[in-house]
Amino acid sequence: MGATAEQYLRQLDTGRRPDLPETTAGTLRLDFCDDGSTDHWYLTVADQHVRVTRSADDAELVVRADRGVFDRIARGELHPGAGLLRNELTVQGNMQLLMLLRRIFAGPDGARHPHDLGRAALVGRGATTARDERS
Repeated sequence: MGATAEQYLRQLDTGRRPDLPETTAGTLRLDFCDDGSTDHWYLTVADQHVRVTRSADDAELVVRADRGVFDRIARGELHPGAGLLRNELTVQGNMQLLMLLRRIFAGPDGARHPHDLGRAALVGRGATTARDERS
């Protein structure tokens, strides 16, 4: 994904996101800082859906960083937890919601979810095991 975080949020599909935990719900506000100004993006997560609006309202988690940091997160180049540890972003509120950012942003082109890789490995191993049993 070569788009910026802002472009990604503008085109984010509001449909069901099976990669999000079914029981997770909350609100996040992303504060994109740039040259003395701040753009606010408000995300509401519920029932495996993400709704994005532009608002500076209070949220359960507020994440503040330079615009470039959010762009790196959106491209999958920076894990939000690593950004926090490196002081590249600040958070205030429910820290559990921070890990949702990793799932909300798609990551790099061609990236696959680890569960998909694990399932593929199991399928491949099952075929090998069945072949070995016949021998």
